[in-house]
Amino acid sequence: MAVSIAPSMQRVTKLARSSIAMAPPVMSASRQTRTISSSSSAKAGTEGAVGAPLAFDLAKKGSNQLSLETPRNGAEYVLSTADKIVNWARQGSMWPMTFGLACCAVEMMHMAAARYDQDRLGVVFRASPRQSDIMIVAGTLTNKMAPALRKVYDQMPEPRWVISMGSCANGGGYYHYSYSVVRGCDRIVPVDLYVPGCPPTAEALLYAMLQLQRRMRRGRRAVAWYRK
Repeated sequence: MAVSIAPSMQRVTKLARSSIAMAPPVMSASRQTRTISSSSSAKAGTEGAVGAPLAFDLAKKGSNQLSLETPRNGAEYVLSTADKIVNWARQGSMWPMTFGLACCAVEMMHMAAARYDQDRLGVVFRASPRQSDIMIVAGTLTNKMAPALRKVYDQMPEPRWVISMGSCANGGGYYHYSYSVVRGCDRIVPVDLYVPGCPPTAEALLYAMLQLQRRMRRGRRAVAWYRK
């Protein structure tokens, strides 16, 4: 019995021709290398043309921390040196307010006790807001206490910093849905550092004080005033 295979061969030939027509053109290895190198060089040129002037403009306008720490002339060099001296003295004499509102204040007192001895870092609690430069909001802030908190904050001299200690001060904590609790002390005063926990440990608060020292060290208030 003879079987004709001519139609099948014709279909195979058509499929092969169509696949060849649809295939992308083959590029030699040397040409591929030249194309890739040219595209990468064009990309590098674009990044150098766009990215570098942008960073230079930011530094020129004095809108970033690196620019403030880099003096441009003799006057800024003197002011930057004065800032460093003031910051050195300021970070060695941090005087926080005694503003304990709830159980977090127990851990705050623990940091002040003999085990951690905050006095060795220059941290001394003051009872008057006019002698303090740091406010540690330790505990639950109620709606009735909020005006007193703002009043005490306004009586503190500049520069001043605020540390929100504990879940209740950060966002209400367990009493977030209570009618009488403020859901975060940052609704009343600007907060610089948040210490999570319920309650946070004395080590966590001590670490926050060290981070605040680091922030003070990078301050350039005189240089920023001069550039205005």
